[in-house]
Amino acid sequence: MTNDPLAMFPLGMVVFPHQVVGLCVFEPRYKQMLNDIEGDNRFGTCLIERGSEVGGADKRTSVGSIVQILGSHSLVDGKTLLMIEGVSCFEIAKWLEDAPYPRAEVRDRCCDEVMIEPGLLKSTESAVRALRALQSEVFADQCLKSNCEMDADPWVRSWQLCSMTPMSIFDQFKVLSLSNPNDRLRLLAEVSCERYGDYQRMLALDLPVPPIY
Repeated sequence: MTNDPLAMFPLGMVVFPHQVVGLCVFEPRYKQMLNDIEGDNRFGTCLIERGSEVGGADKRTSVGSIVQILGSHSLVDGKTLLMIEGVSCFEIAKWLEDAPYPRAEVRDRCCDEVMIEPGLLKSTESAVRALRALQSEVFADQCLKSNCEMDADPWVRSWQLCSMTPMSIFDQFKVLSLSNPNDRLRLLAEVSCERYGDYQRMLALDLPVPPIY
């Protein structure tokens, strides 16, 4: 990755590599961004630590993801719906002046070159799937199916588990910030176990389950 200016779209959520999400673009500055990146169809995103996605004046985190636009659809009201997929992680070296959308110089933030522990990957996946199965009982009308198709590549699979795990935005950023994939898997397992216990206690006491923020 070079230090060429990268168009940035800070968000109130984390996008992991290999995660597919939808976005709605309606601000004029981000419509301009879409015009400027036409052809390459890639931009960067990072988590807004404090502030709003709309209008600027937000505080942003220094770690983010390159995303690829998979498809777009323009609505009659001027909004544009995007389907994007996370590609890779980066670290922001320097924020530049808006043009009129945010821009930054970024550098590669590669994962540590270590082998993903097969046993850890398997046990973490089991913990995540168990949590999603319990979550589907609590939020029957809101949850995705727990039996998701997983990639055979351990690296891709580990990132898929990140996007599958129901966790707070703060925990999502902690996961994205870790460079060692095995550390990420350990954190996912820890978060899954904690959240599973929370759901069990809430269900046992017949109390409403608080949303994840």
